[in-house]
Amino acid sequence: MASLLQSPALPLRLHRRPHHCQPRDSSDSSFVPPLIYTVLGSSRHLGVGPVSIASLVMGTMLSEMVSATHEPDLYLKLAFTSTFFAGVFQASLGIFRSGFIIDFLSKATLIGFMAGAAIIVSLQQLKGLLGIAHFTNKMQIVPVLSSVFHHKQEWSWQTILMGFSFLVFLLTARQIGSMKPKLFWVSAAAPLVSVILSTLLTFSLRSEVQDLSIIGTLPKGLNPSSLKFLYFHGPHLGLCIKTGVITGMLSLTEGIAVGRTFASLQNYQLDGNKEMTAIGLMNIAGSFSSCYVTTGSFSRSAVNHNAGAKTAFSNIVMAAAVLVTLLFLMPLFYYTPNFVLAAIIITAVIGLIDYKAAIRLWKIDKLDFLACLCSFFGVLFLSVQMGLAIARLLRQNFPLAHHGLLRKILMLLLEVKVGVSILKIILHITRPNTNVMGNIPGTQVYQSLSHYENVLRVPSFLILSIESPIYFANSTYLQERILRLVREEEERIQNNKETSLKCVILDMKAVTAIDSSGLDALYELNVTMDRRSLQLVLVNPVGGVMEKLKSSKLLDLWRLNGLYLTVGEAVADISSTWKL
Repeated sequence: MASLLQSPALPLRLHRRPHHCQPRDSSDSSFVPPLIYTVLGSSRHLGVGPVSIASLVMGTMLSEMVSATHEPDLYLKLAFTSTFFAGVFQASLGIFRSGFIIDFLSKATLIGFMAGAAIIVSLQQLKGLLGIAHFTNKMQIVPVLSSVFHHKQEWSWQTILMGFSFLVFLLTARQIGSMKPKLFWVSAAAPLVSVILSTLLTFSLRSEVQDLSIIGTLPKGLNPSSLKFLYFHGPHLGLCIKTGVITGMLSLTEGIAVGRTFASLQNYQLDGNKEMTAIGLMNIAGSFSSCYVTTGSFSRSAVNHNAGAKTAFSNIVMAAAVLVTLLFLMPLFYYTPNFVLAAIIITAVIGLIDYKAAIRLWKIDKLDFLACLCSFFGVLFLSVQMGLAIARLLRQNFPLAHHGLLRKILMLLLEVKVGVSILKIILHITRPNTNVMGNIPGTQVYQSLSHYENVLRVPSFLILSIESPIYFANSTYLQERILRLVREEEERIQNNKETSLKCVILDMKAVTAIDSSGLDALYELNVTMDRRSLQLVLVNPVGGVMEKLKSSKLLDLWRLNGLYLTVGEAVADISSTWKL
């Protein structure tokens, strides 16, 4: 039942569809994909299912072209096909090891996007909270508010009273869960308790209150195969591909971010390419079995983690619970009122509004904050796609007068050349050099081990030189690269029976700039090193980087025995403390 309540944005009005093609909202999406991920995924805690942001994007993009109410069969075909293309896109990134593409969706952009999306989704739920029967399908703030106030005569005071009462209850439970982690079960159980109480209340008042909107009939059982509903030809194929790529990128970004978060907490490494392949294949399989796009859900993963889950088998347990619900419990929700679903949706998406992160962006990096604002207002006043497209590349059109075919061929070759050049630049930017350094005997000079034959390793130290700015496009790669080098150094030390590794030094003289994503990466590296009983030291950060470290208050982590002007000074000072 929890999975049925956690995908608010895809407008699937189940009781208005022919039985042969009815998906049960997100329920089947919480049954088939988790089974696939359990076999293929590498995270031990990732809870798989539909998520708000991907549901919102898919629902918005498809609804702009096709009405879920008036053309339900076509809408289903487009949803399943978009899920298929999302899976193909995701699996391709993993197979061809091209995950750097998702790093170009910066954290600042996502903060603004999710906040704008949360506000739009919340305003859409006023239909259920106010009891409005006629409501706009548009997803911009002006049409939504206009629809709310143009239909004031449809507002129902009974619906408003009960709806907002349950909303207050859910928000209170959420606050309790966030303030006291040991009481996480309060916020986890609140949606189910709300559904049960509101259903009983609606059933008892069915004769006194006639105008309450309820879910109605939900057919039992699993959906049949949706292979025959995949849409590979026709005027809407381009829409399916575009929707699939955008939702695939967003859901992949969220899923991997959630997986990395819990992997960091438990001190194990996530295989990024394996995750992309697993998420992609489970969405391809899902598109064949009446599911729409799924990924790693933070709420499900948090419940898994807090409940003590140690392996991905928790996804099989969840799938079994969903199966029991689909087979036996669906008729119990006939009298579930729409106002409680609206309250649950608002409670779920309101957590996407991270105003503290926006304030932090303003203090640290004004350009990141501007990107956040552009994304936020783009979603509110334009569309979800425009909110993400905060910058566009402009192309110059050349007139093709004479020798048209030759000119077209030359233009095509030029575009291919430019495309390859851009890809080369992107690879250099997103995969910067990180060299292991050693000491030239008899000097205070430290150089790369791979470039100089007479350079020697310093016992108990791993000295790394980062040769690029650190920002959203490469921060994740650098973090994983440094951790991999640490593991390799520990294995080398163990095999050669040398002195154990105690300190990791980052030479940052070539790091000319850093943004909020880079600062987050440094903080997470420091936390990880601390868990491994290793000291992380920064050497010679330039003025701009020092200012960012100071404004973000990360500098406090390295003030004592953690910040030096040269590598030689760091090695000498830290070594002397060990001798004491």
